Amino acid sequence: MQQITETDQNFICDIQAPCFQMLTEEEVMLVRSSRTQLLFRKGDTLTKQGAFASYVLFIIKGIARQYLEGEGNKSYNLRIIRPGEFVGLSSAFSSPTYNYSSLALTDCQAFLVEKSAIEKVAKQNGAFSFSIIKRYCEQNNNVFESLSSVLYKQMNGRLADVLLYLESIKAEYPEIFQLLSRKEIADFAGISTESAVKLLKTLEKENIIGLKEKDIIINQPEKLEMISRNG
Repeated sequence: MQQITETDQNFICDIQAPCFQMLTEEEVMLVRSSRTQLLFRKGDTLTKQGAFASYVLFIIKGIARQYLEGEGNKSYNLRIIRPGEFVGLSSAFSSPTYNYSSLALTDCQAFLVEKSAIEKVAKQNGAFSFSIIKRYCEQNNNVFESLSSVLYKQMNGRLADVLLYLESIKAEYPEIFQLLSRKEIADFAGISTESAVKLLKTLEKENIIGLKEKDIIINQPEKLEMISRNG
């Protein structure tokens, strides 16, 4: 992790995200004065589950993996965090600690904004608050859908959901499958690494997917969708 100052070449001088365009000039100045710009290297931890949260992160560039930590080496991946998204937003309005961990899959640039500034702007700017609530609800719906898949679907249905989800990101990030280990893909589906590898091999034999080193190519998305529906 490295702090980026105004003298650095890759410093981003302004807040360009659509949600920040709704702010008044006074509110923009408040956010600017309370932010710190950081560069997280690939593999760095952005947030740690259970750690005290004094700030909210806003991702400018790069992608990260959001996950829940369990006992031992167990974890469950919730989603991929992309540019334009807040990380740790709930800490500004409810829990004083982060309720999940997140790890940089690529180099990530982020603003660290003091949560007191986010609270103040949200209280006085309805349009900004609405945009945050809408995004937060969308993320919650996605989490509920993934949890529903884990609770009610068999392993092949869970893995099909994960592959389709990651495939939807591939257009913007062609290397998405290569950035994830087989264990991390398994952790999205809530299954063991061994089961994930075995199911991937089966799908490859049926020509539903292609495996090329770490990359996964979806040959027949309609069959994956059928597997997902049948669960």
